[in-house]
Amino acid sequence: MGAGRILGAGSCWAGALLVTLMVLRTHLAHCMERPRRVVFQGKSDCLFTNGTERVRFLDRYIYNRQQLLHFDSDLGVYVADTELGRPQAEHWNKDQAILAQARAEVDRFCRHNYGVAQTGKMVGRTVQPKVKVSPTKSGSQPHSHLLVCSVTGFYPSGIEIKWLKNGQEQTAGVVSTELLQNGDWTFQILVMLEMSPQRGDIYTCQVEHISLQGPIAVHWEAQSDSARSKMLTGVGGFVLGLIFLAPGLLIYLKNKKGRPVPQPAGLLS
Repeated sequence: MGAGRILGAGSCWAGALLVTLMVLRTHLAHCMERPRRVVFQGKSDCLFTNGTERVRFLDRYIYNRQQLLHFDSDLGVYVADTELGRPQAEHWNKDQAILAQARAEVDRFCRHNYGVAQTGKMVGRTVQPKVKVSPTKSGSQPHSHLLVCSVTGFYPSGIEIKWLKNGQEQTAGVVSTELLQNGDWTFQILVMLEMSPQRGDIYTCQVEHISLQGPIAVHWEAQSDSARSKMLTGVGGFVLGLIFLAPGLLIYLKNKKGRPVPQPAGLLS
């Protein structure tokens, strides 16, 4: 977990002064040119190992995508990454108040925010993936097909997805999309398998994730063309039967509605 910020009022003023001097120097050297745009950034990162057992705090200062200097809590001092950042690093290392503040960030900033994240269920949060397998036609070869394993809605991002054919892992013909992040702190990914199915082949998309007690396995069984044709013929016959049955049912109901209701003999005058 990390957060970007400028550390301390002293560093903020020093950084702004550093940028201002550089811009003025460039402008004076080229009086007829407009000063170029510059970007000065301060970024802070917290690196956690085994919860908060080991915490490392990094405070980095970047000018136009080049890191000038940084503070490393493992060292306890500022380190210059370029000659341009060396004077500033030396100046801050001589200021005991700035050093004390930077060294305290491991507890004040990192460990504190870790606890807040735990309370808000951000740390240790897991969401189980949803797995769906669907076939689709591949345009590469006339008799080849694609099986698409859609894995959605899981957190955290670490996940392992395998394709199996009759229990044997498949590596050839496997293509995966990039891991996509949803707007609700969950992820999704598609893993496709190119295949030439034979009747009776069983394909399995196997998913392992930290939120699961065991792997999820979703199966797909190949059918022959004749079996698929018989199934489609049966469905078509059922639909045709409904079409021919509907008019007769309507006529029957209409005639039944028009018949007079018989009255008991004792009520006739």
